[in-house]
Amino acid sequence: MVTIIDFKTFTKDNGENFYGLVVQGGIEATRSLQSGKMYFTAKTATVPTTFNETTCKSLIGTTLDGSVKKVECDSYDYTVKDTGEIIQLSHRYEYITNEEEILHKNLIPEEVVA
Repeated sequence: MVTIIDFKTFTKDNGENFYGLVVQGGIEATRSLQSGKMYFTAKTATVPTTFNETTCKSLIGTTLDGSVKKVECDSYDYTVKDTGEIIQLSHRYEYITNEEEILHKNLIPEEVVA
């Protein structure tokens, strides 16, 4: 289950705005690699929409079936907001529907079957 917690405005190359809904998954306990202590976190992802700003605002607080999952991608530079440090990441977080999760867990990749 995810909850819509916010929305973001993006600008297309042609100058037109569009909106993305920020969804947040459930609480997760994670152990810090630096201190070794446990802390709570929740993964978030931004999902593009065809909605206008008014609709996006009205959807905040809505819950949807699905989850936010870590997905591998091409490497990119990311600036840590608190420190300004630039690090390289090779993952992002995406909203995944329950149906997509079931398919991902149960389908055998084509290259394995061939």
